[in-house]
Amino acid sequence: MIIILKPNATEADVAPMRAALAARGLILQDITGETTRMIGLAGDTSTVSEDQIYGYPFVERIMRVQEPYKLAGRKFHPTDTVVEALGSGTTQASFIGGGHFAVIAGPCSVESEEQVLTIAREVKAAGAKFLRGGAFKPRTSPYAFKGLGLDGLELLRIAREKTGLPIVTEIMSSDYLDAFAAHVDVIQIGARNMQNFTLLRQVGELKKPVLLKRGLSSTIEELLMSAEYIMSGGAKQVILCERGIRTFETATRNTLDLSAVPVLKAKSHLPVVIDPSHATGYNHLVEPMALAAVAAGADGLMIEVHNNPGAALCDGAQSITPEVFTKLMEKIGKIRDAIK
Repeated sequence: MIIILKPNATEADVAPMRAALAARGLILQDITGETTRMIGLAGDTSTVSEDQIYGYPFVERIMRVQEPYKLAGRKFHPTDTVVEALGSGTTQASFIGGGHFAVIAGPCSVESEEQVLTIAREVKAAGAKFLRGGAFKPRTSPYAFKGLGLDGLELLRIAREKTGLPIVTEIMSSDYLDAFAAHVDVIQIGARNMQNFTLLRQVGELKKPVLLKRGLSSTIEELLMSAEYIMSGGAKQVILCERGIRTFETATRNTLDLSAVPVLKAKSHLPVVIDPSHATGYNHLVEPMALAAVAAGADGLMIEVHNNPGAALCDGAQSITPEVFTKLMEKIGKIRDAIK
């Protein structure tokens, strides 16, 4: 529900209505247009009487919003959200969304201090704005390498301190909420946890930037509803990530749904990034899909980079070297210049 206010409505006029609606457990969000002031209501609005709302003299009209994702939807928030993260030892923030394009790059999993620090320095030199790296790894096989855990998180923290890059890493369990709140700049929710609604709400309550990956077989509406869970917990800055979905096709690891970029940007104000590494599963396909994502209007990319892919403990086949990444960044710049 959206309540449109009359132009002469003052905050003192509106305050009693705000209090009454908040007492019902509804989330209120101010929406300011060029000439119109509105209040969006998220939550169970079925018990809200329109006659009661129209009883306030400063209410011009009421609009019912059909989409179930109120906080993540563009109707409640017509302007693009800009996600901001501040790395260590710098006042220069990294931004994504609202015209700010950013690349998130780094190894699939953190293996050693030398490995992650070397890669962090090289991707930063090439133009990456965020460092990604897995400390906790969800793997299909119970025997596969599952990351270094808290030790890996500490190595990411060291890389952050020495390069200034904000870090993006995946949380697997609520057991580590305190550690992620203290040391992680952007908390990643992986595809397998996209509908772990308890974890989504708990991460949202940390009120930190969140990168939410689309589930393996999830619809776009389901992705947006998961973002709604995070935002209803209190987080305002959420990044949506398309990383390929499961189809009948076997030529690639997943099927990259590039149409999700314009669809999501029409439905939501949240930034949209593409992960061509997990989507394709092969390093030779990362570049063409990354360039296609930029042309489609993505706000950023998430790319796996490893200094020795052949010896990587996780997903070496889809990782590109720092040298290839540097050349890719040059091509990305040319594509962005061409579509401006």
